[in-house]
Amino acid sequence: MSAPVRLSVMGAGLIGKRHIEHVLTWPEASLASIIDPAPAAREMAESLGVAWFPSFRDIPADRRPEGVVVSTPNRMHVANGLECIESGVPALVEKPLADDLAGAQTLVDAAERKGVPLLTGHHRRHNPMIQRAKAEIDSGRLGRLVSVHGMFWLIKPDDYFELAWRREKGAGPVLLNLIHDVDLLRYLVGEVEAVQAAQSNRVRGNEIEDTAVIILRFANGALGTVNVSDTIQAPWSWEFTAGENPAYSHTMETCYQIGGTKGSLAIPQLDFWSHPSKPSWWAPIEPERLSYTPADPLELQIANFCGVIRGTAKPMVSGREGLNTLKVIDAVARAAESGLRQAV
Repeated sequence: MSAPVRLSVMGAGLIGKRHIEHVLTWPEASLASIIDPAPAAREMAESLGVAWFPSFRDIPADRRPEGVVVSTPNRMHVANGLECIESGVPALVEKPLADDLAGAQTLVDAAERKGVPLLTGHHRRHNPMIQRAKAEIDSGRLGRLVSVHGMFWLIKPDDYFELAWRREKGAGPVLLNLIHDVDLLRYLVGEVEAVQAAQSNRVRGNEIEDTAVIILRFANGALGTVNVSDTIQAPWSWEFTAGENPAYSHTMETCYQIGGTKGSLAIPQLDFWSHPSKPSWWAPIEPERLSYTPADPLELQIANFCGVIRGTAKPMVSGREGLNTLKVIDAVARAAESGLRQAV
């Protein structure tokens, strides 16, 4: 059996801690080090009995890991990712790949030029439920895809915004949260070619938006609507419906509906709705709940990263895929600002 893949986690904040847990528990990985200048990160490394470094450049060449999970703040993703790429070390960079398109393009170009694997942390694609939904859609069982609707409604508490950066440009729910939903819709439905959008900050009055409504036009002809707000007390979001993160309540509601000429799919329940006798609103419509075996997508993401490093797997979400999702988010921002339809 091959030795575990030595992974380092850069950034030991909320998501970094979750990555550290999964690296420690995945049998084919080992935690080589924690990279973070914060004293708390050093204490964590000491408690786990692993090496600690304040930065990537502080790691001696003979102690370099085989891969790095970059979970630092968004504005640092490009610089931290480039450190890894330029040293020939594969990187899994948390979403968003960068806080602007230019930075993301620079990072992807560097990785492709040097032939170093670059992955984006859109971990929801790894969820077996999403994999089952993808297989069902790709099988043609829904028929021709016509329309899709996604919702991200929840309320962030006032103390969430005590940190200044969370009130500033780039920290709104479109970039921080909706990017996950857009990535899944791209994965399930297809490429987005144009968007229209409107947004508002009238509830909190911060520099960033708190609500946005978006129309997506997919290359395959399907249309989509996405409604996002972090000022509404509601149960309709991936966070509340998927049961993926125990930090959130788990409701039995839906967050996405994908409709086709032969049937529709509700996610995350995976209820497939259709008219068994004939396609008519006069005929009975019935649901069928699709089955799958649950597993932690963050753990599966680490497994995929290890496989990519070993050369036995392809990235589930490459750096270029992360860039393409960011292009949609950029188009949403341009559309909301201009009031005009924007090409992706």
